[in-house]
Amino acid sequence: MPLPVVLTDVVEQMDPLTDGWQTYVHRATGEVVGFSDEDEALAECEPLDLPDWQQEVLQTVRAVHASDDYVRLPDQFDFDEYGVMDQFCRLQEDPAVRAKLLEAIRGRGAFRRFKDLIHDRGIEQDWYACRDKALKAFLADFFEAEGIPFVEA
Repeated sequence: MPLPVVLTDVVEQMDPLTDGWQTYVHRATGEVVGFSDEDEALAECEPLDLPDWQQEVLQTVRAVHASDDYVRLPDQFDFDEYGVMDQFCRLQEDPAVRAKLLEAIRGRGAFRRFKDLIHDRGIEQDWYACRDKALKAFLADFFEAEGIPFVEA
């Protein structure tokens, strides 16, 4: 029987959701691994004289691509972080804070303005807790669809 994937481990490995980062889960062991697109390119060309830690990463990349047991996890484009930000803004009890946050997430540079504002207002921990909860729910749906067992913590 496959070991369950630990959602908290997956969230940590996927955080931050950035362009150029890939995360996989092993169906049988529940192991979560991640690496950059740059690591993937290096693994294809067999470079010499790399530090041990980087050789280990390249071995992981090769193992992932050599096995059908690894499933690629959703990336930043699959998870609607903007929608979660919008929901977080609308849940703020203080109408002034709610209005400022909703204004901050409109238009170009929304993520930067949002992050600056939650830092200034001292509610960044609330945001990260909200984001992690939404990401765990998103991943739980993904794992259920893939038939991969999981646990919360």
